[in-house]
Amino acid sequence: MDNFVRTLYQERASQPSTLGVLLIENTDQLLATTDTFDLIIFIISTDEEKDLYLKHYYYEEKKLALYMVNNKKLNEWLMAGSNRRIYDWLLNGKILFDRNDFVHQLIQDLKDFPFHERKLKIGLEFAKLIRRYTDGKKLYEQKHLFDAYNHVIHSLHHLARLSLIEKGFQPEVTVWDQVKSIEPEIYKVYEELINSGEPLKKRLDLLFLASEFFIHMRTDLGSSHLLEVLDKKLKWSIQDIVEEEELKLYSIDIFALLEYLVDKGFLHIVLEESKGKKIYHRYYTTKNI
Repeated sequence: MDNFVRTLYQERASQPSTLGVLLIENTDQLLATTDTFDLIIFIISTDEEKDLYLKHYYYEEKKLALYMVNNKKLNEWLMAGSNRRIYDWLLNGKILFDRNDFVHQLIQDLKDFPFHERKLKIGLEFAKLIRRYTDGKKLYEQKHLFDAYNHVIHSLHHLARLSLIEKGFQPEVTVWDQVKSIEPEIYKVYEELINSGEPLKKRLDLLFLASEFFIHMRTDLGSSHLLEVLDKKLKWSIQDIVEEEELKLYSIDIFALLEYLVDKGFLHIVLEESKGKKIYHRYYTTKNI
């Protein structure tokens, strides 16, 4: 197997576009991140032809997966938290090739967790939290309790990740193990929701009350990145917002976040008359004008 792995990665390491190669072995610690494959070869490249290139192999009764990802896509995953296994791969993988210390520097940056990156990630998690919470509350009010429960579980997960990032930790795949020791109050709420013998409606009642408290306490921090960006101009159309480079990672979650911040008075609405009678364009502003 070693020779086979060496053949695969050396071929790509010789290409100038390859920045680094890591080997991830399936262990008890990484079982949840390797999709049952015995080995993962993870290649970081500057090649922009494809964001992600995949190959699956079978050799000597072992399964091996090769992932080759474009550096821009990797940065998007790391910032948005949309591919959480990547953290485990980078922090626990064995470096086989590292051009100009690219991989070592990337790993060091993950461990240092610079403040500007942390602020953006807090904003992204807060937006996801708000969307799940508001959708869950609407479903609850419509008496769709099981669907509301599903959204609440997701909202708690985003709250847990947000609380870890707030304290300077990178959320891992096993996020609740981290939260149990770092944010025991949030862990207790999650545990009550999962393990309580109370009827589902009563559990959701209590959970929404607790969530409102946690969200209220984090609104200033969670919205700070978005509000700083929006403060650069007097007013924004929704098209301006979704096209703003600094806000693209918020994706569809930004709509629920904007309405939440309007409702709480962090953002204001400016109406401008359109060509249609009694129809107004709606703009967002941080200024009370």
